[in-house]
Amino acid sequence: MKKKIAIVVRDRKHESLRMAVGATLCNDDVSVFIMDTPLESDEEIDVNVQMLSDLNVHIYSNNPQNPFEQKTTEDIARMLSEHDIVIPY
Repeated sequence: MKKKIAIVVRDRKHESLRMAVGATLCNDDVSVFIMDTPLESDEEIDVNVQMLSDLNVHIYSNNPQNPFEQKTTEDIARMLSEHDIVIPY
């Protein structure tokens, strides 16, 4: 049975994005929530974000400096309650 997995990105951005890519291996429905701070750009982050995009993973953020679909913190809280598994980083 397909699970809904949410990866919440806060402090450990590199590790959380790697985990999000790995979570797609079982064909589960994965969403990424980048919270509060801007996501810096470097080679590793860019590769993982591109891979997530290629795999049709939804990426959301509550920070307007991030180039992803914008949601308020309250909207994100509601969305997280709809997931089977929430993994915070």
